[in-house]
Amino acid sequence: MKRIFALVDCNNFYASCERVFNPSLKTRPVIVLSNNDGCVVALSAEAKKIGIPFASPYFKIKPLVDKHKIAVFSSNYTLYADMSHRVMTILASFSPEVEVYSIDEAFLSLTGMKCNLSDYGREIRATVMKWTGLPVSVGIAHTKTLAKAAAHLAKKDPSCGGVLDLTMDDRSEYLKRIDVGGIWGVGRKYAEKLNSRGIYTAADFVTADDKWVRSHMTIVGLRTLMEMRGHSCMSLDEAPSPKKAIVSSRSFGQSVESLESLRQSVSSYAARAAEKLRGERGLAGVVTVFIMTNRFKDDPQYGASLSCELPEASSNTPVITRYALALLKRLYKEGYRYKKAGVMLSGIVASRDLQMNLFLDERERGSTSLMETVDKVNRSYGSGKLFYASAGTDRPWSMRRELLSPAYTTRWEDFVVVNI
Repeated sequence: MKRIFALVDCNNFYASCERVFNPSLKTRPVIVLSNNDGCVVALSAEAKKIGIPFASPYFKIKPLVDKHKIAVFSSNYTLYADMSHRVMTILASFSPEVEVYSIDEAFLSLTGMKCNLSDYGREIRATVMKWTGLPVSVGIAHTKTLAKAAAHLAKKDPSCGGVLDLTMDDRSEYLKRIDVGGIWGVGRKYAEKLNSRGIYTAADFVTADDKWVRSHMTIVGLRTLMEMRGHSCMSLDEAPSPKKAIVSSRSFGQSVESLESLRQSVSSYAARAAEKLRGERGLAGVVTVFIMTNRFKDDPQYGASLSCELPEASSNTPVITRYALALLKRLYKEGYRYKKAGVMLSGIVASRDLQMNLFLDERERGSTSLMETVDKVNRSYGSGKLFYASAGTDRPWSMRRELLSPAYTTRWEDFVVVNI
């Protein structure tokens, strides 16, 4: 039995999330900015038509924003993560096998489904829209790469109605509409090589010589070619491999010079990284801290990092913070304006595989029950409700988000109130 995959992709995800709770934005151009309101990281279809480039610095496009009355938002990661979770929960009801590929994409297995696949795709699309208010595109095919291509076409071509089934034998008319550089796994450099051989579209690519592709694009390129021909080479990854490292880092809202401000930021990042680690049911054996100045400023430059191995792998926030701050003290130099700091946890093992240190004082391990309580409170009442004093209360270094929308789904005071 041939495999069948569906790729469900949320359309303009960040911008669409902002629109769900603000109907006045339905036809208005919307853009979302990166950390510290720096660059454009998401655009609605209307904003794309105006010609605003992805990743363009906000200050450069400000005249266009004013001219076209574009709605601008800071990245609201709490809202986006919660809306993503809702979408993925809905998708799990349509297939027993789901691979969450990113915050706004998921692969579903439709193998063995005894139904009209296009109708099933439309049902998925309608259900997500009804229950979350988010528009999605659905691509269906015998391989994951073709399903990706189908979802792309379904999003771009209004005649598809948001759903495209490419399980038919002759797909050439659709493949002619896909630029070879837009194929999942090809990219710009390989696209240039393919163009030099007269290969410009996906339809051209599927007729390429296998040996040439293997020689110039490695085995990965050959696998992509097989996938585009309809031969499945990739299965669903329902249980992603554990992370090898966890990084918590942000550029500061304003440059900082004092050790105390850096201590606060590193404490905050260490706590966040440890929280993520516990969520993965992992323990870290190595802590790394890095700090750097702004290389785009005409200031004295400095950047450095240090790592240390823990006496015993841990996910305990006080333990990780203590070592992170000790590293920071060694890294810090006066007379510099620091723009960024971060904490990386590596040497990660599953908690069940902990190799205990027989010579470590029990007090050095920290309290597991305390961490469970802190995590439970923060899950119930919002991230950061409980935090360590070393992270500070007055945080001038915090990420700048002057255009942040409310946390509509995760904070009681931000819930939308409807008067009838």
